[in-house]
Amino acid sequence: MKIEEKLFGRFENKEVKAITLTNSKGVSITAIPYGAHIIDWTVPDKDGNFDNIVLGLSNLDDYVAHRPFYGATVGRVAGRIADGRFSLDGKEYNLPANNSGNHLHGGPKGLDAVLWDYKTAKTEDEATITFSYVDEAGSNNYPGTLTVEVQYTLTEENEWKITYFAETDEATLFNPTNHVYFNLHGDAEKDILDHSLYVNADSFIELNDNTIPTGNLQPVDGTPFDFRDAAPLAQATESDHPQTVAVKGLDHPFVLNHEGNEPDAILLDKDNGRRIIMKTDQPSIVVFMHNGASDTVKINNQPIQAYAGVTLETQGFPDAINQKNFGNTVLRPGEKYFSETTYQFHLDTK
Repeated sequence: MKIEEKLFGRFENKEVKAITLTNSKGVSITAIPYGAHIIDWTVPDKDGNFDNIVLGLSNLDDYVAHRPFYGATVGRVAGRIADGRFSLDGKEYNLPANNSGNHLHGGPKGLDAVLWDYKTAKTEDEATITFSYVDEAGSNNYPGTLTVEVQYTLTEENEWKITYFAETDEATLFNPTNHVYFNLHGDAEKDILDHSLYVNADSFIELNDNTIPTGNLQPVDGTPFDFRDAAPLAQATESDHPQTVAVKGLDHPFVLNHEGNEPDAILLDKDNGRRIIMKTDQPSIVVFMHNGASDTVKINNQPIQAYAGVTLETQGFPDAINQKNFGNTVLRPGEKYFSETTYQFHLDTK
């Protein structure tokens, strides 16, 4: 295992390094302490060509200016909180409404938009970056001072493990995710509609017109949300289902079945053999297909097209604090938050 660091940019008069972990197979991940973003995951295809399979920008200034969430650590709470409001222990809280009247991805200065501390370590079998940050009480109007660690580990088995730890001194909300976008072509100018997706989920969470959960779980049977038998992502864009038409594809939480040691999701590019196998301890994944183009955010000096990448965002149910039977996203003093998600790269050579 190898760890390398090089200057990536400056933020608030501090140097920001790009940290690269590389295993003996030449597979590498690169992350930056600004927002604990992953900016590169370089892997081979069946012909031996190495490419970056995640959407990443070439300089820090673009992450700061445009905040595209590419590979970002998102929090305190991933997704939307309806109207930016919630009640906790009898007290009402109003969060910044930074997305069409709702609170999105932790607010205007979420965990993706701050500079984390970090340290690195390695053994013969794995290398790890541990990012740490103290989010003070009142940040984005959240209660409690939150102490967070996020570990990125690359193994000799081509696993990228994300491990979250957190503690608080006052009851607060915590439901993080990583907003990595995969494009297994290794080319953001090629869309991901031909990628094959498997999701081990019998139901998905219905959204209203403002992309807020209605509270209803809908069966995937007979819908474009049924990926239990692996289907192209184009299944969602070609459907006339009201839920997919409303967002021009997918931007929905899938309720994971968690059956034994089976994968929770698999993403495959059949042409080049690149496969990502995902496992998580979280109850849902949000599959978002980068449903819109962007003229301002560019990769290799080219504007980002629609469907340039797809996320598999592992998390608790969105807006859980305002929904019945959506699980617990409250973290209290004395509790230790822990969660782990693994994305493993495989190469199909046949």
